[in-house]
Amino acid sequence: MNTRPDQPLRLGTRRSKLAMSQSGHVADAVRAITGRAVELVEITTYGDVSREHLSQIGGTGVFVTALRDALLRGEVDFAVHSLKDLPTAQPDDLVIAAMPRREDARDALVARDGLTFEELPDGARIGTGSPRRTAQLNHLALSLGKRIETVPIRGNVDTRIGFVRDGELDAVVLAAAGLNRIGRGDEATDLLSVDSVLPAPGQGALAVECLASDTDLVAALGELDDPRTRAAVTAERSLLAALEAGCSAPVGAFADLLADGEIVNEMRLRGVVGTLDGSTLVQLSTTGPVPQSYDEAMALGRELADEMLAKGAAGLMGERSL
Repeated sequence: MNTRPDQPLRLGTRRSKLAMSQSGHVADAVRAITGRAVELVEITTYGDVSREHLSQIGGTGVFVTALRDALLRGEVDFAVHSLKDLPTAQPDDLVIAAMPRREDARDALVARDGLTFEELPDGARIGTGSPRRTAQLNHLALSLGKRIETVPIRGNVDTRIGFVRDGELDAVVLAAAGLNRIGRGDEATDLLSVDSVLPAPGQGALAVECLASDTDLVAALGELDDPRTRAAVTAERSLLAALEAGCSAPVGAFADLLADGEIVNEMRLRGVVGTLDGSTLVQLSTTGPVPQSYDEAMALGRELADEMLAKGAAGLMGERSL
């Protein structure tokens, strides 16, 4: 490792409560593995300070670049990212040394009066900054014979839930994993099934990244890696990359493992692209053997992307406005 054994390892993290909580869990695990002290180094990213909507400031990467720059400058030894924030292209100098076991990948509804999505009134105002959620929530509402109004919002968990508490919105949609990681999972009034709303590629998973040249640290962090999580999210991100879509496009993907009794023998990958008004979705799935390598996981994603493009997905991704 680059630092002396008597020096703490420096973990780069965003400053938000959620990021600090996620990084704290990883820091504890790294301490246990290495016997080294780990200190959190708080870094402000462009995505944290900009008040624009994510689709306007470039989406993918806005929460990541400052952390990666700190790694490359040697200011931190490793960094923790929410995997769904990472661009699909990986810099040559950096490596994702670990993808720990994934949290709940679903989207969570936090609604007034404890309402579920089905119980929301016609015309309910739902806050989300995600085109992916917007497209699928509108589609789900249409399938239930009602309409909703999606309202673009930003901010941390407190800010977003505050819109509901203050009566400005009927509900907001957040990642269940984020709520769980900060101990607020019980505030969700409904967990949206992946059969209805597919999460963002990699949602619920973390990426622990360091310099590719720091082979000792790569090996130590690798003990945190969960192979099944890595296979699943690699397939999801391959689908996203093949569709040439960043997080400003309404793309959802989810890979889950299918078991025959106790034996896990297949992986199912589902993908969706839709118009923001929810009127048109291209949603397909493919099932194959559990990928045993990076290349096999990538191939599964590309295969499904090709099928989706053949069904007209590219035309739906032209919509960028909120």
